[in-house]
Amino acid sequence: MSVLERLVQDVRYGARLLYGNPTFAIIAILTLALGTGANTAIFQLVDAVRMRTLPVRDPQQLFEIQIDSGDHGRTGAFTSRRPMLTNALWERVRDQQQAFSSVMAWSSTWFDLAQGGEVRRAEGMLVSGSFFETLGVRAARGRVLAAADDTRGCANPAAVISDAFWHREYGGDPGAIGRTILLDGHRFDIVGITDSRFFGVDVGRSFDVAVPLCAEPIFRGAQSRLDQRDGWFLAAIGRLKSDWTIDRTNAHLKAISAAIFKDTLPNRYGAGDVKAYLGFSFKTAEAASGVSSLRREYSTPLWILLGVTGLVLLVTCANLANLMLARATAREREISVRVALGASRLQIVRQMLFESLLLAALGASAGLLLAGWLSDFLVAFLSTERNPLFLDLGFDWRIFAFTAAIAAAACLLFGLAPAIRASGTAPVGTTLGTRGSSDARERTLLRKTLVVIQVAVSLVLLVGALLFGRSLKNLITIDPGFRQQGILVASLDFRRANVPAENRRPLYNSIVDRLNAIPGVESAAEVFIAPMSGSGWNNRVHTDGKSEAPLVNFNAVGPGYFRTLGTRFVAGRDFTSRDAVGSAPVAIVNELFAKKVFAGANPLGRTFHVEDRPGADPSPRYQIIGVVADTNYRTLREELPPIAYVAATQERDLDPSLDVVLHSTIGMAGVTPAVTQTVRDLNPAISVQFVTMERLVRSTLTSERLMAALSGFFGGLAVLIATVGLYGVMSYMVVRRRVEIGIRMALGADRGAVVRMVVGDAARLLAIGVGAGVLLAIFAARSASALLFGLKPWDPLTLAAAAGALGAVALIASWLPAHRASRLAPTVALREE
Repeated sequence: MSVLERLVQDVRYGARLLYGNPTFAIIAILTLALGTGANTAIFQLVDAVRMRTLPVRDPQQLFEIQIDSGDHGRTGAFTSRRPMLTNALWERVRDQQQAFSSVMAWSSTWFDLAQGGEVRRAEGMLVSGSFFETLGVRAARGRVLAAADDTRGCANPAAVISDAFWHREYGGDPGAIGRTILLDGHRFDIVGITDSRFFGVDVGRSFDVAVPLCAEPIFRGAQSRLDQRDGWFLAAIGRLKSDWTIDRTNAHLKAISAAIFKDTLPNRYGAGDVKAYLGFSFKTAEAASGVSSLRREYSTPLWILLGVTGLVLLVTCANLANLMLARATAREREISVRVALGASRLQIVRQMLFESLLLAALGASAGLLLAGWLSDFLVAFLSTERNPLFLDLGFDWRIFAFTAAIAAAACLLFGLAPAIRASGTAPVGTTLGTRGSSDARERTLLRKTLVVIQVAVSLVLLVGALLFGRSLKNLITIDPGFRQQGILVASLDFRRANVPAENRRPLYNSIVDRLNAIPGVESAAEVFIAPMSGSGWNNRVHTDGKSEAPLVNFNAVGPGYFRTLGTRFVAGRDFTSRDAVGSAPVAIVNELFAKKVFAGANPLGRTFHVEDRPGADPSPRYQIIGVVADTNYRTLREELPPIAYVAATQERDLDPSLDVVLHSTIGMAGVTPAVTQTVRDLNPAISVQFVTMERLVRSTLTSERLMAALSGFFGGLAVLIATVGLYGVMSYMVVRRRVEIGIRMALGADRGAVVRMVVGDAARLLAIGVGAGVLLAIFAARSASALLFGLKPWDPLTLAAAAGALGAVALIASWLPAHRASRLAPTVALREE
């Protein structure tokens, strides 16, 4: 018989055995599907975010152009998801670099497709004319944007749409090319549709519409960033020439840096920022797999989750190994006969390993199906309405290789030891039914060892679940200094209303008054940066008599803002309508500002000024009129920052947009239509979109919610599997000791003694597993300490709770076979010998 024929025979035999024992097969396959599916799903996300290259021509030739700013951060206005360069820097790099055959720039943005009323968002990109050429991306229909489309002025702006947007908005109609699309009220001609595989270069995001960079002033008007030297909103990627190395490229970019930064020096910088800016230089970073903020935000959580799912698979394999040992024990007579008939030990091991391999293959196949569903669920879990995520979750060779590898590893983990133990069966002893041999004790020891491993690993996972769950609880129970319930943020866009700059302030004041008059609205107030929105504005603050200039966060708010959000006033007064353009600049500061800037002295009546504040006169001097309680600014994790609030009603250069916070007691469903109608009655061209404060806060806790939810699920799954494993071992031990138990009871042992004996054996296994698990948990939790909040990796309460919960569940599982053993009739047990 050939090797192939023997392999086919072993596979068929293993399949017949599984078919003959469907309960065992279904349990094993489902358990493996959970373990391999969870691992594959997390690896699929890691692959999509970190490993998969862009679907463009020769992606390994792509490198991002970045700034090496040293220890000093960049200063100015930062917009878009990747604000690496200003337009002035981009244009000079484009014109002076020699290392790249082509370079391109882009900026993420979004467009409103509606013609007024509530906003209908489309994800967008502003791209240079060389964007598609550099990437080597061609249009599936029509054409892509070219250099001729990106010239200052953009007399006839064009647009390229994605395949997904084409199908969603136009139903896949080929006649979409040549039609006009309305973006923020401006008309663009659709000239092309990209291939369905192309999503852009920002991994985790996809675009709907791309328009030329020269169209940026069309959307922003006087606030255009094209000529704003401290307006950071672009990123750039180049395609490296074949005869250039990375070292040579970096040296070349560094050589041209000094002249470029000198040429583009912002005129509003102070002395410190000038010195730092002139010391900046350019460098490169690999961009074959695109760029992504998700890598920075979710890199550590994903690797930790991959480790968690790996531990779940380990618990699964230990449990299956126990099941396989039980099957091997049940098949001792069969194996003994085969050995007696001449089967070699290698043949026995091979045949049982093929049975395990068949289980692993079926479990892995089911796991792939589960992984597809789970990975889609995770992406939906991480997405928000304002921040939708897109990941290419198609299966590639890395995912199949990973799944095959963990399936093979699982096969060896749960199949090898039982196969080796079974192959050592003695033909004569087993056939005669010998009991109580050293071989049986070794099998029992192996099964006990596997249970100890399951308990230890399950405790690690349970500790992790409790740590992440308690961290999330610590965060969501923080008092951020403002109310979250009943707060609505309404963002109004006036660009299509064409409101002259001089008329904006009276209009904004009128809108706030009208919103305050809506039934059910307790109060409404203007705000420049809504708390927890992710935006920020900071400056260094100078006071008389002090040389140091601490960095302070800023916000511009209107009268009633603190009452609306429920932020407590400590001293002084609120802004009023008298704090208008032309009056003396005033500010309200928080308690930490007073402590940090004025060393805790009473700040009322004191003044300060800033180095630079976009949109205001140079170095305005503010008089402090009030002090409010400390609040969070960007996230709940941050240390409470010093904050200065200036009067929005004193702002001179106003953007054609307005954010208003509203406090309502009647629910958001009753307020949003009224706000939309109020705005529509004022001017139908004004668009509005809404978000609740609860959702803003929730969006800052996405990674924490992900870790708490998944670690809790996997921890609970591991505990369940370990408990089943302990129950199985104790049941096995009871069966092996039936005669001993019968003799004990015949000699006068009561049922309580039998229960204590069996449960005591389980307690010893549990104690060893818990002891080892505590040490492993402390070591493992240290690697995740950065993700914890308000807890140490060795938190004693968490360790005690995890050990207590696992111990209670495991002891209950061991009590069941103990109780069954205590009801065993001695005569029945003795008759079996």
